[in-house]
Amino acid sequence: MKRLKFLCLAVVLCSCQTSKNEQNPARGTFGHDLDFLQKYKEVLVLKAPDNDSARIAVIGDYQGRVMTSTAGGSTGNSYGWINYALIESGKTNPHINAFGGEERFWLSPEGGQFSVYFRKGDPFDFEHWQTPALIDTDKFDLVSSAVSSATYHKAAKIQNYSGHSFDLDITRKISVLSQADISKLLRTEVFKGLSVVAFETENIVKNTGSDWNKADGTLGIWILGMFNPSDETTMVIPAQHAKEGLTSNYFGNIPADRLKVSDSLIFFRADGKFRSKIGISPSSAHPVAGSYEAKKGILTIIQFDLDPKADYLKSTWEIHKEPFKGDAMNAYNDGPVADGTQMGPFYELESNSPTRTLKKGESMVHHHRTFHFEGNKEALNKVAEAVLGVKLETIESAFKK
Repeated sequence: MKRLKFLCLAVVLCSCQTSKNEQNPARGTFGHDLDFLQKYKEVLVLKAPDNDSARIAVIGDYQGRVMTSTAGGSTGNSYGWINYALIESGKTNPHINAFGGEERFWLSPEGGQFSVYFRKGDPFDFEHWQTPALIDTDKFDLVSSAVSSATYHKAAKIQNYSGHSFDLDITRKISVLSQADISKLLRTEVFKGLSVVAFETENIVKNTGSDWNKADGTLGIWILGMFNPSDETTMVIPAQHAKEGLTSNYFGNIPADRLKVSDSLIFFRADGKFRSKIGISPSSAHPVAGSYEAKKGILTIIQFDLDPKADYLKSTWEIHKEPFKGDAMNAYNDGPVADGTQMGPFYELESNSPTRTLKKGESMVHHHRTFHFEGNKEALNKVAEAVLGVKLETIESAFKK
């Protein structure tokens, strides 16, 4: 009888603790971030069609941005970086409002004569760099939503550095993927022992104004994911002829203890302590990239549309001799700027669409997918090898002394 009473008491205490954890989720969990975001914005939570624990949080006020996701429900790890202080302040900043979010819609190019981030005649420096309100503070309207998907829309006008104006219709569909979808897209089924969440965005830009041409400039779709950095996190970018296809001087040279390049792989530190950016040309890039957080055992993969023979817009902060010879994929590690201030810390995995000279009424489409895996290390290693072509131990040792 005493043993029965003890067991009953243990069950009650365990239930109370579980309830308490769900009501007051710890920082770093999806539940914590969802509670925080809901204090300030309307948040749409989408779930995988076959897994209630795989969830994402989307905010229309931030351009239909995926703020964060989890593979473990309310108490699971939250994968997106969120700028709590900025959101809580209710203020807007010059240059950029880095609200955070692990997948957001932007437009390219960033620099050059066709830039939409600098005014005509301004120097290409941080003081004059300004993210357009369209992709910074403007709201995208929710058109439709279901359990696992939502569609947002925005009609807009934007002007480039050369003074040319573009009239646009932007449509952004966000879908949480099933495990069958994930297996098909990544061409692997080695998920036993792993928790996983994955989502896709279909981003459509329609030209509603005059025909585009290369003399006046064009636009590209640019998708960026902001993630939580750590000393144990390394970005991994598969590439062919990587040294020839790499641009690494966006913000100055990157020290060798932060960037390692072989012919087929690029390793890039994601500690949020040194502002640096790299780009991969479409002829060198593969349609996948990723990162590995060794301490928590989180493998992140992005997958995106890629056309090696297409035109991509160049975004370095200078006038370009070849403005249509840009990057297909970028990676960024945040760090302090010259005055010591810092947006993050965070790191980013990014993809770009090819650009086209759209006639009035024509559209271009870009798909970007984000996958997170955590769990059994042996199973994680199989995914890393199958998708990124590298073992976890190789990633972990890339920057060890």
